[in-house]
Amino acid sequence: MKNRLLLLAALGLSACTSTSYSGPDMPKGTALPPPERPIEEETADALPSKARAIMAEVTATLSSDAFEGRAPSSAIEPKVLDAIITRFKAAGLQPGNHGEWLQEVPTVEITATDPTPMAVEGHGISQTFGYGDGYVAASYRVVPDTRIEDSELVFVGYGINAPELGWNDYAGIDMKGKTAVILVNDPDYAAQSEEGPFKGRRMTYYGRWTYKFEEAARQGADAALIVHDTYPAAYGWNVVNSSWTGAQYYVQTPDDGASATKANGWIRKAVAETMLHTAGQDLTTLSEAARKPGFKPVPLGLLASFGFANQVRKSASNNVVGILPGTERPDEYVLYTGHWDHLGHCTPDATGDDICNGAVDNATGIGALTALANANVEAGATARSQVFLAVTLEESGLLGSEYYAANPVFPLDHTVGGVNMDALLPGPRARSFAMVGGDKSDLTALFRAALADEGLGEVPEEHSERGSYYRSDHFSFAKRGVPMFNFERSTDLVEGGRAAGDALSEDYVSNRYHAPSDEYSADWNWDGIVQEVSLFYRLGRDLADSDSWPNWHEDDEFRAVRDEACAASQGGC
Repeated sequence: MKNRLLLLAALGLSACTSTSYSGPDMPKGTALPPPERPIEEETADALPSKARAIMAEVTATLSSDAFEGRAPSSAIEPKVLDAIITRFKAAGLQPGNHGEWLQEVPTVEITATDPTPMAVEGHGISQTFGYGDGYVAASYRVVPDTRIEDSELVFVGYGINAPELGWNDYAGIDMKGKTAVILVNDPDYAAQSEEGPFKGRRMTYYGRWTYKFEEAARQGADAALIVHDTYPAAYGWNVVNSSWTGAQYYVQTPDDGASATKANGWIRKAVAETMLHTAGQDLTTLSEAARKPGFKPVPLGLLASFGFANQVRKSASNNVVGILPGTERPDEYVLYTGHWDHLGHCTPDATGDDICNGAVDNATGIGALTALANANVEAGATARSQVFLAVTLEESGLLGSEYYAANPVFPLDHTVGGVNMDALLPGPRARSFAMVGGDKSDLTALFRAALADEGLGEVPEEHSERGSYYRSDHFSFAKRGVPMFNFERSTDLVEGGRAAGDALSEDYVSNRYHAPSDEYSADWNWDGIVQEVSLFYRLGRDLADSDSWPNWHEDDEFRAVRDEACAASQGGC
């Protein structure tokens, strides 16, 4: 779900003290100047000195064995919630959900069982492809059985409908009763630069598989199948297979998922090539055509059938909502978010330890959330209200933040923006930071001003084609138009430089991420976390004390939804 700085080793992010970037007042290729003063002479942390102790205490508590890895919807959840609420109360927050601390998040777990092979018929040929080795699929619908029967396959390119770009891969076809065959990523994924209608090699939301399934449903398709290809997907078929063949978690909806397609899934590239060859088509040729404006969907003259039974379990977890009311415009809100959940009991390590404690991921984020609450109360309420939201079920697909964003306690058109804290890696201070997702909104200018004041450099996000921006809780708000900060420390550390930073990241990714060894230690170096949270504090407080309404840039995929919300707003943005 997340690709924070702890995954930098896996993503290959390196840093330097200057780089090139483009901003609203600066042409592409302009060099960002180095800090005006040596890094050692930086100003003191914006946070109160006690923030470090608060973060350490909260992280140590929530990641202790007594909290059993903080699995949501489990017997331990009430204990976790009580610990967070106690900290929010001690900080001086008020309950944020209409006088209550909790917002219930109803969820549904659906596990596909007894899957059939996929049968494909047409052009005088019958073929079958096995579940797991040829295709995988699941249903978002709360039904006992899913059957796709003789559904016409239609190749729809990248499955994108982007009116602001004049792009519609579904133009001229009625998808009712049909199955969409969709390419992974977006048309610009192979670009070397970030120039192009879909921001070049930087993935947009149109490249995410979640968007493709959502759009197929909007188009009325019975099912949607994404063609897996390792390079544009950024992971192998083994990841798809393991992720899609077990229990799938969703937020419960009033229609029990009836507005979604009957089935969503993936097919291997070799399977797609075989099917297209049967239809007299070539995947490479069609893929090339799909990268160009004006592409039209291609009916394949093939009928697909597959199905599976569904084991359904409904449950509920909870978000924790605290608020520090504003002094001048209390009906305008700035968000601070972090997820409290982790994996609970997991595969034992060599010592027999089966608790995935989630110290870094994300007890640190809740520690930071608590420290920010304390710091803001101590500094005094801001003009706007500040909302502190500890969300659940991030590890299951951002479900807690998704539920809040779909059912906001405070209207999203009255929500100015915010910051999300996810998995803060212990270690020394960094010399530079990266804006994940690139320059998407007016928040970038605030970010760069803060870096300049702190004598910090900016580095570009590496592997921007992997869409890291869309894999953590801030995205649930961003896709509904609320601008959210997402930045991270680089691996170029004040102590030890890039070699030390890469080693810290590699150790976490290889030895601790989602493992029982992600445990708190009294020997942690908190300097880098304090540095990062200090920026969160400054930027959040600046938003909460201002009267500005940052928006997405004109060419951003989230601009239209924000503009629409603001146009209809009564007293909001």
